[in-house]
Amino acid sequence: MDMKKLMILFAAAFCVATKAQEPLELSLQKCREMALAHDEDLQRADNASIQAELDKEIAFSAYLPKLDATATGTYMNNLDMMGMELQMRGMYMAGISLVQPLYAGGKIMAGNRLARIGKEVAEENRRKTRMQVIADADKAYWTYIAVGRKVRMLDSYKAQMDTVFRQVEVALSAGMGVENDLLRIKTKRSEIHYQYQKAKNGLNLCRLALCNVLGQPLDTEFVPLDTAIAVSAPRKMDESIAARPELALLEKQVEAGEQQVKVTRGDILPQIGLSAGYLYYGNIKLKGMNYDANGTAIPFTQKFDDGLGLVMASVSIPLFHWGEGLKKVRKAKLDLENARLDLQKNRRLLSIEARQAVQNVTDGYRMVETAELASRQADENLRVMQNRYQNAMCTLTDLLDAQSQWQQAQSNLIEAQTQYKIYETEYLKATGRLETDEQR
Repeated sequence: MDMKKLMILFAAAFCVATKAQEPLELSLQKCREMALAHDEDLQRADNASIQAELDKEIAFSAYLPKLDATATGTYMNNLDMMGMELQMRGMYMAGISLVQPLYAGGKIMAGNRLARIGKEVAEENRRKTRMQVIADADKAYWTYIAVGRKVRMLDSYKAQMDTVFRQVEVALSAGMGVENDLLRIKTKRSEIHYQYQKAKNGLNLCRLALCNVLGQPLDTEFVPLDTAIAVSAPRKMDESIAARPELALLEKQVEAGEQQVKVTRGDILPQIGLSAGYLYYGNIKLKGMNYDANGTAIPFTQKFDDGLGLVMASVSIPLFHWGEGLKKVRKAKLDLENARLDLQKNRRLLSIEARQAVQNVTDGYRMVETAELASRQADENLRVMQNRYQNAMCTLTDLLDAQSQWQQAQSNLIEAQTQYKIYETEYLKATGRLETDEQR
């Protein structure tokens, strides 16, 4: 390979590697889409939905007649029949049969209803899984943003402390400061550096969690696009759980229990069916002797090749099975009662969860308002103290206190804003409207 081709290949490989290392720009909407496209549980839910549709088609086939064909070949020793020989070597039979169930104690209809319910259950499970994926993606996204903002805030805090350190260092060299102030600032800088490193470690863990949710390589870097978090007053909220997939699943469980009772009861009811068939047999020979009027033996051979048709109606009536069927029906009714109890219990729990979600959104918005006010006050206090310190009108302690208050206020604001976004998602999930709600 000449040098020119080698350089071209090297440049192409370098471009691919550079492109692979580029950070991934990520919005909340894109985060959700990537999580939905990757999640294995959602893919399994899709497969379960397809399986439920197949079960529905299988159950419907019980209404239809069954057509079967058979073919048999045999090799048997010759049989002696009153002086005649029946040859069945190479005998064959071929037939076709048609069976149509007429009445199966209601099991076929109940089975089809069960299959329909199974399809609906699969769809609700898929919706439930989809909401959980979106909720997990939102939480991972906003947590990553929150920790990233804290890292940048601590970086700004470090810059403030570096500025004060230089000021004190200059004053000390000019004989206008005390060495104790410099030691205090060094201690504070070490503390901030520790917090900064701790936050960076936390940011990397959040990045790994986000990579896992989105199905990205673990070395992927992200650039969130929603860093400016806009928090508006919550819209009118209700505590209805009618759209919750969990509630629908519990209701479907009761419906399935009702149909299961009918299926079990069908086992102790008469079964009526109609069947028709045609059988063709051949290569059967009968050999023997006939005698004429003079008593002379005349050998003869008769070959049998024929077919016959059959139409038959059958009725099967269970008479006495030691109460087995009735006990099975009773057991199925108890399962149905348990399903109703589960529905009653979990409806209350889901209502409590929805009410708590509404309360969290309301309280979260109040926390954001409080944190925003505290942040503005801390900004102003820090500005005033910085001016006063530069003009020797306050002590270093006052300035450090103002900076510490500013850092805490900023941290509280970041937590309040991102937690409010998570509360919004949790509210939509708790009321069953997460996947249909407009993006915020």
